[in-house]
Amino acid sequence: MIDPETIAGLFGVAVIAGAIDAIAGGGGLMTLPALLLAGLDPVSAIATNKLQSSAGSISATIAFARRGLIRWRVAGPAALAAGLASVAGALCVSLLPRAFLDGLVPLLLIGIALYFATARRMSNDDATARIGPNLFALTLAPAVGFYDGVFGPGAGSFYMIGFVTLLGLGVVRATAHTKLSNAASNVGSLALFTLQGVVIWPVGLAMAVGAFLGAQAGSALAVRLGARLIRPLLVVIACAMALRLLSNPTNPLRQAVIGIWS
Repeated sequence: MIDPETIAGLFGVAVIAGAIDAIAGGGGLMTLPALLLAGLDPVSAIATNKLQSSAGSISATIAFARRGLIRWRVAGPAALAAGLASVAGALCVSLLPRAFLDGLVPLLLIGIALYFATARRMSNDDATARIGPNLFALTLAPAVGFYDGVFGPGAGSFYMIGFVTLLGLGVVRATAHTKLSNAASNVGSLALFTLQGVVIWPVGLAMAVGAFLGAQAGSALAVRLGARLIRPLLVVIACAMALRLLSNPTNPLRQAVIGIWS
């Protein structure tokens, strides 16, 4: 049983995380450790976190859609592919080499941070797409959705870089499309966790309300400040996620680096 004071604290964490997640992703950096500290076992914590992150990403998607920032012909197929792939990823979670992901993902996140920190063209204006939306929906979108179902950290950053570099979307519009794909992959894996009965609903629903409210505020800030806010936050969040993963003593990349230096 979780006491009301702890649930109230988790609600507050979800509000802040929902706002950050709507702007640049990475809200799980706050919510998942908070759930573990509250006493949830790792499986229940991950499943319950998917409930609150689903609410936050849906809230942000609604906010961006109301402002006309989502091109549904582009975003719809990508979101559908991401959602279906996330279910497949969640089903395959025990079959894939977790150690490989633990070592690879920090490197990818650092690469994303370097890209957004140094890229010359980072504006709110759209550019020419390198591939079509259908090809995007058949390649990168399901790949990230599958990863989100298996592991999760950095999925928003991976969606974001795809929408910017491959589809040529401006930063704000890319953020809006990222939230829709995030929502689809979150809901897909949440559906599987629900069937497995591992979601702690009183905690998850309280955090879902907090995440929904926080995402409304975060999306409003993203639209108002655009690339000036989203770009630096993306860099910070990607680096923070990489460091968070590398802080685990069992991380194979960390062990390899320590082995080289020692």
